[in-house]
Amino acid sequence: MKVKASIKADPAKGDIIVRRRGRIYVINKKDPNRKQRQKGPARRK
Repeated sequence: MKVKASIKADPAKGDIIVRRRGRIYVINKKDPNRKQRQKGPARRK
């Protein structure tokens, strides 16, 4: 999946881009409130 321009990850502030379950997340251990998510394909049940 391509990363949308709307998802901004700043490595200087500790952001990490992670792929989980077909979605792209931006997580940050230093500042846990800095979170972002890009919707991926819908999951089947």
